[in-house]
Parts: sequence; structure tokens; C-alpha cells
Amino acid sequence: MSDEVLFAVLFLGFFVLRIIAATVFFLYILPTGVQCPHCNAETVRVRSRGWNTLMPWFRTSWCYECGWEGLLRKGPSSDYSPIANNLSQSGQLPLSSKKSSK
Repeated sequence: MSDEVLFAVLFLGFFVLRIIAATVFFLYILPTGVQCPHCNAETVRVRSRGWNTLMPWFRTSWCYECGWEGLLRKGPSSDYSPIANNLSQSGQLPLSSKKSSK
């Protein structure tokens, strides 16, 4: 095998290993659960068609107190939080709780 091919294979191998190591490192520094990494408040799960399709093992979240949005690792308590989407009717009361006009 020539020296050029051997160098190219080793260089490409180290490049791929560096990408894998960086991905694993950033996976483990992502917070687990439903707590905001900035203000430690509970975050709301947000449906993101792109992120949830590409990486379903992460949780797309938004913090209503500080406005942080990003990815969290799924933890033991991450399945119980509410899910927000574009169809939410914020500011409206349910029909059973509206007061009568009398």
C-alpha cells in the first residue's frame, strides 16, 4: 500500500473518530429531565416536526419563565409534562368554567 493511501485512510479515520467523540461528549452534557438549564424551572415540551423526526431520543423543550428553548435528554420525569403545539388556545377558558352572563 502506498504512503499516500495509508495517510488518507488514517487521516479520514481520525476525522471520523473526532466527530464521534464530540457527538458523545455533547450528548452527555445535555441536561436530563424537564428542568431548564438556565433558571431550573420546569419546561414545557414542544412539538418540533424536524427535531423529533431526526432525533426522537431527545426532548424539544421551552421554558416559559426565561424563554430558553432547546433539546433535553429524556429522563424519568420527562413523559409527564404537558405538550405545547401551534394549535393551543392560550387565554381561553374551558366551556365548563365560563361564568354566565346573568
